[in-house]
Amino acid sequence: MADLAFGLGTPDNPVFPGMHEASALVAGATLAAAAAVWESRAQHGVSVAGGLHHAMRGMASGFCVYNDPAIAIRWLLGQGAERIAYVDVDVHHGDGVEAAFWDDPRVLTISLHEHPMTLFPGTGLPEDNGGPGAEGMAVNVALRAGTGDAGWLRAFDAVVPPLLRAFRPQVLVTQHGCDSHRLDPLAHLELTIDAQRAAQARLHQLAHETAGGHWVLTGGGGYELVHVVPRTWTHLLAEAAGRPLDPAAATPGAWREFARARTGARPPETMTEGAAASFAPFSSGYDPADRVDRAIMATRNAVFPLHGLLPSP
Repeated sequence: MADLAFGLGTPDNPVFPGMHEASALVAGATLAAAAAVWESRAQHGVSVAGGLHHAMRGMASGFCVYNDPAIAIRWLLGQGAERIAYVDVDVHHGDGVEAAFWDDPRVLTISLHEHPMTLFPGTGLPEDNGGPGAEGMAVNVALRAGTGDAGWLRAFDAVVPPLLRAFRPQVLVTQHGCDSHRLDPLAHLELTIDAQRAAQARLHQLAHETAGGHWVLTGGGGYELVHVVPRTWTHLLAEAAGRPLDPAAATPGAWREFARARTGARPPETMTEGAAASFAPFSSGYDPADRVDRAIMATRNAVFPLHGLLPSP
């Protein structure tokens, strides 16, 4: 039965048999990953089915019934964590996680996403930076449609590492939606799997540099199911395991046969798209005529001074 007051029965969140059980299983998996990291049973914990970042406290939204990253972060706070950072690289704004901790100075949320003018959920501007007592704890990098590897990686490097170094979280939680890819049918950024893999490796390094290696990872959005999701999340799991894959490695032959039989599409033969995934760091200089640089400066101006950082490169 639909209940629109709670966001159920919409095209994004249809009611289906076993909805609670399936959604609770995802939330429980992310909670188990967080518990394993917090209790030192694992240094890294992955819940690849998780990352359902749009669900609100009392409402399903955007294919998300229960917000598993927010549940896991809330549990960590209940266990005594005092500083948790959440970095969301999904193409959509991580609105539900941001809303859950809008007034909480213990949680730093950083979301890099397509500009809300052109993509759901229509939120996540740089000036949206946290509630009273938590100013600067919500960080939004809104990138224009068409942004590719070099611009996206430049924006990531200009915002994420400085803030994580200043905040020094006890646990780093990351959401790895791969719908920022150029082939994704629901969004308009132009990343390759090589850039997505580079971001995964950078977050791994930052988890060790700033959070003692305590890293909780989730999946997220991703709707190109042959060329993107299998490869990007395989790279993610390998990175989390400390055994990153050679990008030139061949995709498994048995998987290619399965994918071809199921979809009729020609699967990719290697784990790379051959992209350089390189960028010029923001420290090389600010170009006010460049739309990526303007987005970077809007975010840095909004939040960096609140963390004792200078906005300019």
